[in-house]
Amino acid sequence: MTKFEALGLQKSLLDAITDMGFETPSEVQEKAIPILLESETDLVALAQTGTGKTAAFGFPLIQKIDSDSRTTQGLILSPTRELCLQITKEMQAYSKYERNINVVAIYGGASITEQARQIKRGAQIIVATPGRMKDMISRRLVDISKIDYCVLDEADEMLNMGFMEDIKDILSGTPNDKSTWLFSATMPREVATIAKKFMHSPQEITVGAKNSGASTVQHEYYVVGGRDRYPALKRLADTNPDIFSVVFCRTKRDTQKVAEKLIEDGYNAGALHGDLSQNQRDLVMNSFRKKQIQMLVATDVAARGIDVDDITHVINYQLPDEIETYTHRSGRTGRAGKSGISMVIVTRSEQRKIRAIENKINQKFLSKKIPTGMEICEIQLYHLANKIKDTKVNEEVDAYLPAINDVLEGIDREELIKKIVSVEFTRFFNYYNKSKDLNSSDSGRDRDNGKAEIPTSGSVRYFVNVGERDGYDWMSLKDFIRDTVGLGQEDVFKVDVKESFSFFNTEAEVTQQILDKFTDFKVDGRFVNVEVSKNPGGGGGSRRRSGGGGFRGKRNGRRDEGGGKGRRDGGSQSKGRRRDRSESSAPNSGKRRSNKRKGDFF
Repeated sequence: MTKFEALGLQKSLLDAITDMGFETPSEVQEKAIPILLESETDLVALAQTGTGKTAAFGFPLIQKIDSDSRTTQGLILSPTRELCLQITKEMQAYSKYERNINVVAIYGGASITEQARQIKRGAQIIVATPGRMKDMISRRLVDISKIDYCVLDEADEMLNMGFMEDIKDILSGTPNDKSTWLFSATMPREVATIAKKFMHSPQEITVGAKNSGASTVQHEYYVVGGRDRYPALKRLADTNPDIFSVVFCRTKRDTQKVAEKLIEDGYNAGALHGDLSQNQRDLVMNSFRKKQIQMLVATDVAARGIDVDDITHVINYQLPDEIETYTHRSGRTGRAGKSGISMVIVTRSEQRKIRAIENKINQKFLSKKIPTGMEICEIQLYHLANKIKDTKVNEEVDAYLPAINDVLEGIDREELIKKIVSVEFTRFFNYYNKSKDLNSSDSGRDRDNGKAEIPTSGSVRYFVNVGERDGYDWMSLKDFIRDTVGLGQEDVFKVDVKESFSFFNTEAEVTQQILDKFTDFKVDGRFVNVEVSKNPGGGGGSRRRSGGGGFRGKRNGRRDEGGGKGRRDGGSQSKGRRRDRSESSAPNSGKRRSNKRKGDFF
């Protein structure tokens, strides 16, 4: 594969690339950099968020800048202040070995006087939001009449946010002979209009199909009643104990309301929207990057500046008005070659929108069920078992062991395990035991009796004792199951990967083939157990076979599976900390509580 050296970049940039740990250019970089270096040309590049677009235009721009001149030569326009700051930071990192190149960020919410002072000192490259840039031009605080290069980053999003007139006014004050580079995830009519009016015979590159979603993202939708949207959100979070997600709402009011309810219910959540001050936004984003916030509830505009590569889920609490906006949302996950999941919570009347999105992004959605309470309990039970297994022993406890052994005298090993698990599990069980099925139209209780049988028709759900800890994501686990058993491309579906265990589906006719293949099956000396799930919607398995087991497997007296430390739990919690709470609603409160989640015992 082409390396950065072969793209024509100078040594100072290659040294910076080495320092940042980049080894192989992304597809958009591989296509765009040689074109931009070899000639003075206009370019339209269509590529998803998270594909490395900043480096694709950043490296050529830095290499072409005359560092001996203090004149502003390059202008980069971006939709939000967060993205503006992010691009500026990356451009400064790229140019660390260049002499005298100054990159200045221009955005609202900060001192315009200080920004003007930085430009006056000499800024070869300006990164700006359209509104603040137009303001500074009107005040004659910046001169872009002599720029050689103009970059429109996230062009579709800038136009969706209503910056069409600002962009036209800004570009009208730039030289006709400049090079314009337009980068966009989608190509709606407004972007095409800008390209036609301000660009001259642009070359075009496309990464993936036009307007398509990223191939690393799995798209799922869940149909619920209108009043069950929030309880459904909580269940999706509880089904993924290690979730690190962005939850999208349509309005600032809904964003704040949902975040407050999540915080009140004990989740590590935060809100990001336009009514927050810059300092508040910075605090929220810093907490999110440190994973102190694991459910960031955001508006589409505010989320444009999120640059985090390991987001596991995007949850569409409400669908956006524009399909292009959904493409941007789902692009928050599945970045930098990692896989991700985009979930959509819809009502029955909104299902037609799913079809429209499928046609636009050229990808199919999986129709999935909101997990029942018992399915969540099973998943949390396995998570608790692995958490206990992986807990590092504190040697200071040795001094207390004699007294503890006296207290526990007479309790055998199996009974002790049950008691340890029940200390935390019982409260979670009691909360969900009488919860309704959110997928049904009635208010009936969850029904979960009997052990799993081998189905003879329809779709079959399986539990497998490997997960993220073993290096799997939904794509690689699907390939592993398919290749091991010898199944077709579409025979394995609805793959849900947790930290140390996973679930997947096949049609019933291959069930016996799968169970036979994974009887006493080892990978690198470790048993990989596959069992039919007791809860077909997504719970763990309880049926026992030779070579397999449930929570209390028969092999060496325990389950032979990898453990996993949850990111959301923050350690053991005191008895009685959980309080009863309604699943359908929670009190709204603006008071921020502890980051530790009260309702998460596993």
